[in-house]
Amino acid sequence: MKRIVVLGAGESGAGAAVLAKKEGFDVFVSDMSDIKDKYKALLDSHGIAWEEGHHTEELILNADEVIKSPGIPTEAPMIQKIVQKGIHIISEIEFAGRYTDAKMVCITGSNGKTTTTSLIYHIFKSAGYDVGLAGNIGHSLALQVAESPHQWYIIELSSFQLDNMYDFHVNIAILLNITPDHLDRYEFKFENYAAAKMRIIQNQTAADSFIYWNDDPVIKGELTHYEPHATCYPFAEHRDEGAVGYIQDGQYVIDRPVPFTMPQSELSLTGKHNIYNSLAAGLAADIAGIAHEVIRKGLGDFPGVEHRLEKVCRVDGVQYVNDSKATNVDACWYALESMTTPTILILGGKDKGNDYTAIKDLVAQKCKALVYLGADNTKLHHFFDGMGIPVRDTHSMKDCVAACHELAEAGDTVLLSPCCASFDLFKNMEDRGEQFKALVRNL
Repeated sequence: MKRIVVLGAGESGAGAAVLAKKEGFDVFVSDMSDIKDKYKALLDSHGIAWEEGHHTEELILNADEVIKSPGIPTEAPMIQKIVQKGIHIISEIEFAGRYTDAKMVCITGSNGKTTTTSLIYHIFKSAGYDVGLAGNIGHSLALQVAESPHQWYIIELSSFQLDNMYDFHVNIAILLNITPDHLDRYEFKFENYAAAKMRIIQNQTAADSFIYWNDDPVIKGELTHYEPHATCYPFAEHRDEGAVGYIQDGQYVIDRPVPFTMPQSELSLTGKHNIYNSLAAGLAADIAGIAHEVIRKGLGDFPGVEHRLEKVCRVDGVQYVNDSKATNVDACWYALESMTTPTILILGGKDKGNDYTAIKDLVAQKCKALVYLGADNTKLHHFFDGMGIPVRDTHSMKDCVAACHELAEAGDTVLLSPCCASFDLFKNMEDRGEQFKALVRNL
């Protein structure tokens, strides 16, 4: 009996362990942190051995294969020991793909992944397709394959997941954009991060589809090194050479595979960045054969994604917006670009090698004040303090919201769009957004 060791017992790890057990492997799960009670219960119900708070080397280094949580960096001591022993490391997505013939619609990119993935899932569900939501959102792909299999899966993929995917086959691949992010995990080399994103097309054939943003200079550069085998469906904000999805004269247009148009004004998502998300989603649905009236309805009634430009409430004439999912500079750029009122911007968190130059002009144009929120705001002070915009330094969400409330006047917008990861002060970006919303609603 082959032995599978799963490192990390979150959503992906616990699901991978259940699938491995079902497929007849000897399974062991190890997590350096505490395992949530619901995952302990899941593992126990399947008779899977686990440990928390430490890694026992002799129970891990005897594995035939290791399934690694995407959150564990390659530099982690246990990962280095596994590599030195020559044990193959894969992701949960890679493992799950071995045990299903379902069609895979996979979405990656530095920004817009969650919105686009959720929108595609919304359209497929509306069309009556047997579809599951997986990857960075939804439930574990492996657990769904093991216990509630579907004919289609819509999967949000991070670069970390793609790093440990080798044979996984993507039927419809979507690459939204490539901008600097997570460089701390890629030796601070942008080219390494970009190469990880391109892995989404590595096993595609002529029967598959590749949807990508035609105006992204990094994608264009990468495509000089990679020759996609799939049929390509580039999209752009405006009609240009090669684009098959675009906006023209106020119309949302898809030229192929089956021509489709609708008024841009009917799209539920607004802002430049959401044009790209809506075009990518419409192309995926069109390729999958979904009726155009269903696509039109889905693009028009999608409710949006929590923590992404989420309007929380209006207090004393001030609109508070939760964009906690903006964990990199480019995401914050899109948020600022969509602002139409004087803005108080909340920035800060765990810096990932950020260069804030990209948002400097927009900060100057749109922001009346900056509120820093982080354990260490030194880098923010060095970059922004010289711009002549009022700034406040805070180290808790309570103090941050209080500072924003004091600075804001009727007609302003307070925007939480931090540019950074949340792990210095919060459990995750959801925790950051939830705390923001709770405190704002109590003002």
